[in-house]
Amino acid sequence: MTSVTLSALPSGNGFQAKVSYSNGVSISSAEAFPSKAEALAAAAVKMLTSPDRLEHFDLPEWQD
Repeated sequence: MTSVTLSALPSGNGFQAKVSYSNGVSISSAEAFPSKAEALAAAAVKMLTSPDRLEHFDLPEWQD
């Protein structure tokens, strides 16, 4: 199954954004955000600005 997970992890006085792909790759933000909502929004923006990572799900080796 192909999937993308957005998460907000505690970091210092705030939360860090994280995007995890089903192939095991994950990308975390360098900065911390004051709320979970802001961290999740940052993760969503990061995912949407990296369409090449999403295009990999259409490759034959990713077909379920």
